[in-house]
Amino acid sequence: QVHLVESGGGLVRPGNTLSLSCGGSVLTLENVAVAWFRQAPGKEREGISCSSPDGRTVYADSVEGQFTTSRGNAKTTVKLKMTNLKPEDTAVYYCATNWTPTCPALWPQRFVYWGQGTQVTVSS
Repeated sequence: QVHLVESGGGLVRPGNTLSLSCGGSVLTLENVAVAWFRQAPGKEREGISCSSPDGRTVYADSVEGQFTTSRGNAKTTVKLKMTNLKPEDTAVYYCATNWTPTCPALWPQRFVYWGQGTQVTVSS
């Protein structure tokens, strides 16, 4: 069973930067593609990015240039760095994987394993 754990959420002021981390509690993420999603209240879950183990990353148009995904030094974690945060970035952020090395389309139904989510609130 794959268990993903997100960390790093919290309250941040508009314009600031926040980084989230996703790790596997039992198995490492070194050789699998990992995606980030978010879900704001009353909205559908939105795909943000997907990072494959070969270093390629795809981003949703809504976060291109604002969010950056990277792998930790040991490649066992996947980080999401969010810059210039806005109130509309407020959401629960999830990491997910389908336990293959290839990123599928950023649709929630394409991913099998999910973390519990971490709340990000952007407010002054």
